[in-house]
Amino acid sequence: MQVDSLDIRNLRNLAATRIEPEPHLNCFTGDNGAGKTSILEALTVLSKGRSFRSGQIASLIGPQQPSFQVVSKIKSQTGIQHHLGMERSKDRWSARHNGNNVSQLSELTELLPYVLLEPGSHILVSGPPDGRRKYLDWGVFHVKHSFLTLWRRYNRTLKQRNAALRRSDKTVVESLNPQLIALGEKLHQAREQHSSKLAAVLQENLPRFNQTLDGIGLSYRKGWPGESLEHVLNQSFQKDMERGATGPGPHKADLVLTLDGAPARERLSRGEQKALTAAMIMAQAQMICASGDRPVLLLDDLSSELDEEHLVKVLQAGLRLGVQTWLTGTGIPPAIKACGVEFAMFHVEHGVVSQAELIPG
Repeated sequence: MQVDSLDIRNLRNLAATRIEPEPHLNCFTGDNGAGKTSILEALTVLSKGRSFRSGQIASLIGPQQPSFQVVSKIKSQTGIQHHLGMERSKDRWSARHNGNNVSQLSELTELLPYVLLEPGSHILVSGPPDGRRKYLDWGVFHVKHSFLTLWRRYNRTLKQRNAALRRSDKTVVESLNPQLIALGEKLHQAREQHSSKLAAVLQENLPRFNQTLDGIGLSYRKGWPGESLEHVLNQSFQKDMERGATGPGPHKADLVLTLDGAPARERLSRGEQKALTAAMIMAQAQMICASGDRPVLLLDDLSSELDEEHLVKVLQAGLRLGVQTWLTGTGIPPAIKACGVEFAMFHVEHGVVSQAELIPG
């Protein structure tokens, strides 16, 4: 996927901005607070309906009006043009695709895949399982779009079962178990298949990012012991009733990262955690590319997080995959020049984005 144009209105300090990026590498420079990250936020909001920085839509709305708008023209790998648009206020949203109303945001997500590296991304390695589950599910969705329907059905059933557990309604819990088990097994199978391929791609990428990552392993933990989810749910019924929530199941799944058999987060330095995170994000990008489309690669302020050597490796990985890259920073990172490729430079100042200037490689 390639973004041909991006129009942003009233998103944070971006009052009225039009960006026409180059197909490959685009660099946005400016002081802190100028609005660089907000440009990347606009793309993620158009794709997912929410920002990677804040879950509160109200914080994205600028002072000009009670809503913001993001409109983009994009082009698929087969050259098909798509016109996407979204408007969001505090309590409502509307979206359009080629002039037609969109009822599910997942339609835009499918059309505009992206992968993101930003200063907080290292918690993918050091943080709780929830972040790794989201990372895994994002990858599965873009390789197998039907996965989203399965994921929604499972989580809806899980929510209903938890509500029944809180009411101590044994009859409703038992009536929901067969559906929860069937959906949970399918969800597990989709994740397991994807994680197996992801582990192989990650091993291929690790040496390119950091030689000290030799010995890293990635495995999938499904969220319950043994083979049968039905047996485990029956065993945990009394505990589930006492805590008012379902214990075992794919909602407890995790991607387990190890270094020579020990938890990676306990053995890796902060710098090595960042390098491993970068390798995982680029492995995900590679798998999306292999499925038939290319995600947009968003790199937010990585010069403050990755040293030049590792930033060069991320950029080179993006170039190898042929993805469109959007990079922000207070200045042009030396890593870009080290790649020796032409790139477009935009300057951002007080929410105003200058016309692109092509810089030769």
